[in-house]
Amino acid sequence: MAEHLGLDNLFFVIRAPVWAEKISGKDGRLFYGDGKIQTEKDLSLMQFPDADDDAFYSEARAFLRHKGNYPVLFVTRIGILSTMMSMGMENFCVALYENRGLVEAVLDRYCDWTAKVAKRVCGLGFDVFISTDDMAFNTTTFFSRAVFWDLVLPRYRRVRENITLPWIVHSDGNIAPFVDDLVDLGVIGLHPNEKGAIDIRAMKQRYGKRLSLLGNVDLNLLGMATPEEVDREVRELIRDVGPGGGYVVTSGNSLAGYLLPENVRAMAAAVRKYGNYPLAFA
Repeated sequence: MAEHLGLDNLFFVIRAPVWAEKISGKDGRLFYGDGKIQTEKDLSLMQFPDADDDAFYSEARAFLRHKGNYPVLFVTRIGILSTMMSMGMENFCVALYENRGLVEAVLDRYCDWTAKVAKRVCGLGFDVFISTDDMAFNTTTFFSRAVFWDLVLPRYRRVRENITLPWIVHSDGNIAPFVDDLVDLGVIGLHPNEKGAIDIRAMKQRYGKRLSLLGNVDLNLLGMATPEEVDREVRELIRDVGPGGGYVVTSGNSLAGYLLPENVRAMAAAVRKYGNYPLAFA
């Protein structure tokens, strides 16, 4: 599939469980409903796979043995998104002010588990470590920078000690208020720089020497436009964001099931057409 779509990498996913109602959507899509961790007594539900067990990583090792010439990205969550989903967004937001200890207890369990996983997988032969914790709406972040500093950042630092691969962070929405802190933490890439939430050209000007930027190809374009429109969009992104390196063309989220295959192929073809260095636009 990667060869057919013109991708230049593979990825392998290990994520901690989410303790929330699971809702099946159209075409098998998964949505999370009400969180199950509402009070301290619910913490007993949080039983994680044994991250110290060699057998837990057997599928990852098998995947790496059969990767061929592709670089492989390891994908997980650090834990803040899983905490929000497991508690439910409304309960999480209220608990930030009325029961901070519960939020910290849930997040600590996730981060402690992820730290163990990071230490193991970074020695298996993966090329990049990616964490996918959404922390923003299109307009701004889910919580203030003060909450990020006090609650999230210290736990990210704890996990960071075990991340020895290049680290890319994924968050939909306008993650801009947290980017300086993530760069200082050692993050080297940001995905997906979602169109309508992030101005990727302004990001290039501000962070182009310190941060690799990934994404920004609009899902609506890939799902509803023509291959010619996709070609033009990719060309303009490479022209504006590609100079000097550090830009990776991807969709502004993922390769969702509703995208038009011909548009995904057009995106890959445009990268091959316009993405060779030295860029023709320079």
